Amino acid sequence: MTEKVAIVTGASRGIGAATARLLGRNGYRVAVNFRQRSNAAQAVVEQIVADGGDAFAVQADVSDENEIRRLFAAVDDRWGRLDALVNNAGILEPQATVQAITADRLNRIFSVNVIGPFLCCREAIQRMNDGGNIVNVSSIASRTGSPDEYVDYAASKGAIDSLTIGLAKEVAGRGIRVNAVRPGVIETEIHADGGEPGRAQRIGATLPLGRPGISEEVAEAILWLVSDRSSFTTGQFIDVAGGI
Repeated sequence: MTEKVAIVTGASRGIGAATARLLGRNGYRVAVNFRQRSNAAQAVVEQIVADGGDAFAVQADVSDENEIRRLFAAVDDRWGRLDALVNNAGILEPQATVQAITADRLNRIFSVNVIGPFLCCREAIQRMNDGGNIVNVSSIASRTGSPDEYVDYAASKGAIDSLTIGLAKEVAGRGIRVNAVRPGVIETEIHADGGEPGRAQRIGATLPLGRPGISEEVAEAILWLVSDRSSFTTGQFIDVAGGI
């Protein structure tokens, strides 16, 4: 049986790294995409290989169309097929209200969080001639709006929700399923990027489950969605959000 091939974008840390490792342990050959953190991405590759899997790291900035093409071409050259895409790469900017948001900030966020996943989906479905699976990493912020902190980030994830629904309907007849996970407050480094390293603990304590989540809990939902165990599920969302 031919091993399935997966691309995980933004896989050098957090949810992406946990997902790449879990896919590797479950028989997927994994392309570990990263933008800058080459050492961290290589460490993910080494862990997958140590666990008996097959992986390699591919540098590409998903806000750049040419680099996206290069990412997918690298997978073509190495394995000659693609079965799963996990659109995980995403960014946020320091906490701000809408009245403080600039056009440059919006362009940066939407280039990575919206345009990048759209183009990655385009490249993926061109290669999924025998069916396949796409999982978009959205955010519970698409439902809450993230007021006073990240309304722009939340809006970008709202676009990902719409992409998930629309693309799922477009490609269902080709045997390609498209779903999404919406993580809530997860302990990852992205909170430090936003200027509050302790944000996950602060908000996690207020959730119905009383704690923040961890990346591996989101990865488990992603694994189910890319696997045949979810074979009758498309255009759907799993909220991994502690009860929000």
